Amino acid sequence: MTDQPIPHPRRPSPFLALQHRDFRLLWAGQFIAEAGVQMQLVAINWHIYILTGSALALGLIGLMRAVPIVFSSLLGGVLADTHDRRRVLLAAQAVSMVMAVALGLLTQSGWISTGLIYLLAALAAGAMGFGGPVWQAIAPNLVSREHLTNAMSLINIMRQTARIVGPGLAGFVIAWRGVVAVYWINAASFLAVLLAFGLMRAPAQENLGAARLALSSIGEGIRFVRNTQILFSTMLLDFLGTFFASASALLPIFANEILKVGPRGLGMLYSAQSVGAVLAATAMSFAGDVRKKGALVLWAILIYAVATALFGASRSFSLSLVCLALVGAGDTVSTILRHTIRQLVTPDHLRGRMNSVIMIFTQGGPQLGNLEAGLVATWIGAPLSVIAGGIATLILVAAVTWRVPQLRHYRD
Repeated sequence: MTDQPIPHPRRPSPFLALQHRDFRLLWAGQFIAEAGVQMQLVAINWHIYILTGSALALGLIGLMRAVPIVFSSLLGGVLADTHDRRRVLLAAQAVSMVMAVALGLLTQSGWISTGLIYLLAALAAGAMGFGGPVWQAIAPNLVSREHLTNAMSLINIMRQTARIVGPGLAGFVIAWRGVVAVYWINAASFLAVLLAFGLMRAPAQENLGAARLALSSIGEGIRFVRNTQILFSTMLLDFLGTFFASASALLPIFANEILKVGPRGLGMLYSAQSVGAVLAATAMSFAGDVRKKGALVLWAILIYAVATALFGASRSFSLSLVCLALVGAGDTVSTILRHTIRQLVTPDHLRGRMNSVIMIFTQGGPQLGNLEAGLVATWIGAPLSVIAGGIATLILVAAVTWRVPQLRHYRD
């Protein structure tokens, strides 16, 4: 009898989750809308900077966005568990589209002001906070459990690719036609995701009606997160890491005053972080399911912190792009694994509320971090502000690694 060769196991496809039709529709539609949103974020920061020239004014954008996110995400989380998630998302996207139209009209007419930009940015953030928990909760309903990590990787690839395309395109559009053109492009981009919702067929969630629309339902979600240590520790890392090391609002200062590369260079700085994120998310999609999720989360945040501090110290445009790419890679690996852990340990009828509580911290952290960065930059300058944030995040990672062994040892 001749020996038969032992077949090698097939490498998992990096696109497994896309075989699910509704997930594929949502993924494609959201890519176009996300690219438009990222264009608008760059345009708003540049608009505020050319109107005021102030680091503090740039930092205040974070505060204007953080406050509505807190309240709207709690409501969005309850609605994600009590109502059809597609309809909730449809409403959130429609509001975002209206805000983009308002920015375009006011800017084109010459009636725009710093206060109005803050107001419309706050309303757009409220819509994002309202829909954010639903985005996180709906994905597990559109793919099988074994494809969830792959779905999270693909969602990150989609978002980070949009964050490459969006800011890069925004820099060129601002230089060519001004910020008003960016606002109109963003408004049009929402049509893609609205079409995707109309074509979806699968149920939006399991056990619809198991939760009630009431204040007690919000409390149930908060208690679940607080009492589930693996959720609470990842939330703490997410919030404090992005609070200390978030410096995106200061990029116009780096582009204009430190690196001297102008609006086109600004677009490249915003895109660099997403280039690293896409590469990391692609690697994660090829890797398939990762067993030692907790330890890898901590290593990824460590890379994020070190790269942030190095970016603050850099005076080379090329080195700054590399540092921001490493920031994006570390953040993305951590995000994919944290989101996967959260969806796996949470029952479907609580996913919306769990995600709403988490989103207060995951979205509030960067926004408040931008305010913190603006305040500190006003005091000691933009470079030292970013360096200090990176060092503070390093201290945070060391503390969590020591104090929360459950996260360090977590695996499926």
